[in-house]
Amino acid sequence: MRSLFRRGPAPPEPAPPAEPEPSRAAEQRGDDHAGHAMRAPSALHQFNRYEIKYLLPSTQIPELRAALRSRLDADSHGTDGGYGVWSTYYDTRDLRFYWEKIEGLKFRRKLRVRHYGDRFAVRDDSTVHVEIKQRVNRVTQKRRIAVPYLAARDLCDRRAMIEHEPSQRAFVEEVLELISLLDLHPVAMTGYQREAFVGRDADTGLRVTLDQRVRGRDRDFHFASGTENRLIVPARMSVVEFKANERVPYWLTDLAAHLSMSVARVSKYCQSVEAFGRAPRSVFHVPEEIPSPDFEPSEV
Repeated sequence: MRSLFRRGPAPPEPAPPAEPEPSRAAEQRGDDHAGHAMRAPSALHQFNRYEIKYLLPSTQIPELRAALRSRLDADSHGTDGGYGVWSTYYDTRDLRFYWEKIEGLKFRRKLRVRHYGDRFAVRDDSTVHVEIKQRVNRVTQKRRIAVPYLAARDLCDRRAMIEHEPSQRAFVEEVLELISLLDLHPVAMTGYQREAFVGRDADTGLRVTLDQRVRGRDRDFHFASGTENRLIVPARMSVVEFKANERVPYWLTDLAAHLSMSVARVSKYCQSVEAFGRAPRSVFHVPEEIPSPDFEPSEV
């Protein structure tokens, strides 16, 4: 078991940036609509929220899904079994972002490129998102822009300035600075099938996601690559997240208690790093031996 203490002195930690304010439109529409608005090329989007993660046996997903449908609306992008979510994570040679998460630093962040949908359909002109996700105390903040996949690779892999709107300039420069100064490079990819539900009326801003068949790989990071992916979370377990602008409603926490859902400090990125032997398994690793490789040409 790897000690949770860093092996050597940490590099100087940059001061946390001022917390971005959610847009008024995002507050009125709720996190789901704000999130999906980011899936078309647009200006910088940013928002804050609180997140609680759970591990739930996949056999209990139908019961949870039925309960959520009685109180929440289904994500309009997640009909017919949900949609694929694929992310390429960047880190330093010594996995600085990984260790910041494991050690629970109050300010930490990570850089990723994310695609929604069928990864085999991704081409240079497909829309993806370059995203900085960071944690400031208990608040999760996201800032991201939607760009063509080729532009995302130019920025993150080739460290080149890309075309951007004026409102995106500070973000693009921050990404380029992070990659150049910390020598970031792709470390892991994760993918899973997501169902999402969004709040209405008094629960506006609430979002619940159900992530199943969590897979990953540690090489060949082009989204459309035919390289095998394998399960990094046991197939019998699903990752459930409650996300809220202010607080999770009591009826939802009561539902979690009724289903005996266990709060888990699970990170799909860290799980992938450990599953492929890039770091010894931490105390937060989802227990169980990794199943045999899981690769299906029709996966999304």
